Amino acid sequence: MPSLRQSSTRTMLTQFLLTLLLLHTQIHRITAAEDFYKLLGITRKATQKEIKKAYRSKSLEFHPDKNKNEGAAEKFAEIAYAYEVLTDEEKKNIYDRHGEEGLKQHEQRQGQGGGHGGFDDIFSHFGFGGGFPGGGGGRQQREQSTPNINIPLRVSLKQLYLGDTIEVEYVRQTLCVNWQECMKANQECQGPGVKVRMQQIAPGFVQQVQQRDERCVARGKMWSSNCRVCPDGQTQSEKIDLTIDLQKGMYPGEPITFDGVADEKPGMNPGDLNFVITQEKHEYYHRDGDHLYVTMEIPLVDALTGFKHEFEHLDGHKFIVNVDGVTECDHVMRVSGKGMPRRGGRGGFGDLFITFDVDFPETLTVEQKKGIRKILDGRGSDEL
Repeated sequence: MPSLRQSSTRTMLTQFLLTLLLLHTQIHRITAAEDFYKLLGITRKATQKEIKKAYRSKSLEFHPDKNKNEGAAEKFAEIAYAYEVLTDEEKKNIYDRHGEEGLKQHEQRQGQGGGHGGFDDIFSHFGFGGGFPGGGGGRQQREQSTPNINIPLRVSLKQLYLGDTIEVEYVRQTLCVNWQECMKANQECQGPGVKVRMQQIAPGFVQQVQQRDERCVARGKMWSSNCRVCPDGQTQSEKIDLTIDLQKGMYPGEPITFDGVADEKPGMNPGDLNFVITQEKHEYYHRDGDHLYVTMEIPLVDALTGFKHEFEHLDGHKFIVNVDGVTECDHVMRVSGKGMPRRGGRGGFGDLFITFDVDFPETLTVEQKKGIRKILDGRGSDEL
C-alpha cells in the first residue's frame, strides 16, 4: 500500500506539472507570432494574387535596408515566413485548421521523422508514458475529412467536343477566423463528433460508452458555445470563384475535382468538391464512348440511285458523304475520324456511324407502278 508520503509526493508532482502546463500556455500566447493574415493585412478569403500583392507591400515597408526602426528586421522576417506559409497549399491548410502551433508540430515531424514533441515529451520524463491526457501519446487517429460534395455539371455535346472553360461561383462553409479561441479542454472528446464516457455497470465494473456529440471538435477538445469571437458558430459562409477546365472528349459521369474545397469543420480536413459531367441531349447526334451516331432519312429515289449529303459537325465544320449504289433500309455507314476527340492521351477522333432510314412513298399512281416494274423486271407488262 502506498505510504502517505508517496501520495503527497505524487500530488505535488501533479500540481507542478499542471502549473508547468499553464506557464507553457501563457508563454506561447506571449511569444506566438501575430496572426499571419493580420500580419499581411488581408482576410482569410484572400486569393493568391492578393497575398502576393500584400507581401510585396509589407516587405518593402519593413525591409531592413529601408526601415531602420528597431524591430523592423524581426517584422520583415515574420512577414516573409507568413508569406511562405500562405503560398504553400499544404502549410496553409494546416495553419488554417490548427494554427501556428499545429504548423510547428508538422514541421517538427518532417524534420525529425515523427515523434510526440511538445508536452508529451515533458510528461514522459516524469513517467507518464501515455502522454498528457488528450495528447498524442496514445494511439494515433487518422484525421477525418468532411463529406465530399458532388454537383451535376450540365454541358452540351458541343462543349465536350470543343472543350470549354466555365467560371462558377460556389458558396461553402469556412472556419471562423478565430475558431481556435473557442475550444476548451474536455477529455471525453475522442475526435470530431465523438464523445466517450465511463459508465459503471456494477460495483467494480465500468464500461466505455461512445456517444455522438457535435461539440467535440478534436481529441480532448470541445467547442465552447456562445463564444464571443465566433458569434455565428464554428463556420461562416464564403463565396469562392472556381474555373472549371472542361477538356475535349470528357465523358458523361466523369468528375472534375477540386481537392479540399468542400465545407470546413474544426478538427477535420475539408473534403473534395466534384463537378460531375451531365451531357445534355443533342438534336441530331448521339454519343457512345468516342463514337457519334446519327440517323438520316433519305427518299426512295436516293436509296436506289445513290446520293451525296453535306453534314454539319458539332464545331460547325462541314463535310460531304457520298453514297453510290443502292442503300438498304437501316443500312449503317461508318465515317472514320468524325467522332469525338479521344481521351487518355490516345489522340485522334472516334468514328461517325450514319444509319439510313429509307422513306417509302405512301402511294403510287398506276403509271408510276408500270414504270417501276418495267425498269426493275424488264417485262414491260401492263399487268400489275
